This record gives sequence, structure tokens and C-alpha cells, in this order.
Amino acid sequence: MVDDQQWYVGITTDVTARLRGHNEGQSAHTAKYRPWRLIVSLEFADPYRAIAFEKYLKSGSGRAFSNRHFR
Repeated sequence: MVDDQQWYVGITTDVTARLRGHNEGQSAHTAKYRPWRLIVSLEFADPYRAIAFEKYLKSGSGRAFSNRHFR
């Protein structure tokens, strides 16, 4: 991993639009790290499970999981 890389974890119903929005600078938080590229996209049938998994990925053990499996 390059030291200046930023990793974003988020939830959306439209991945293409979310990525485009980040790359167009629509979010002040993510605009400074452009360009963004998609590494992993997971789809859940149950929105509550999607929210729980997002919360997990933002935890310490979830970050470790992400580092092992997605980077």
C-alpha cells in the first residue's frame, strides 16, 4: 500500500453514481483525495446487514479484515 492512499468505506444504492460524485468533488471530505477507484463492491439483499457490515469495516477488527482481504 502506498502511504498516501486513502481508503473509503461507505454504503449506497448506486455505486456508479457514488464513485462519480466523489471523483467530481461533490463531497468536501473526499474531494482532496481524488481520483477514487473502486477496489471492492459488495451487495446485500438486507439493508440492515449492509449497515452492520459497513460499521464492522470501520472498526479495528474490520480494518484488519479489510487489510488482509482487500488490499
